[in-house]
Amino acid sequence: MDKYYKAIKENICKYCVDSNEDGKCTLSKQEICAVEFYLKKIIQIVHSVDTEEISVYHQKLRDEVCSNCKTSNNEFCYLREDANCSLDRYFPLIVETIKKVDVGLIT
Repeated sequence: MDKYYKAIKENICKYCVDSNEDGKCTLSKQEICAVEFYLKKIIQIVHSVDTEEISVYHQKLRDEVCSNCKTSNNEFCYLREDANCSLDRYFPLIVETIKKVDVGLIT
């Protein structure tokens, strides 16, 4: 799990709109990063799917994570609608990063 967390920090967080110019998270103690919070489940999702079609990963994410998220009401999520869900916004890059860790391209 640590290798994935490290890879996410190095390859996703630096692009996140919730980070500063040094790539450090600017979320307050009252806010939570969905990527970090759901990382274990995200890794399970990526490992359970074997396709290059990101839409398949997205659907599994919606079914297994978004459906249980407190900001989601059935199919509607106000964070996703406002492009304010880091998990949704960076999901293709997250999937790519996890796959690269799995094959040893990122250590």
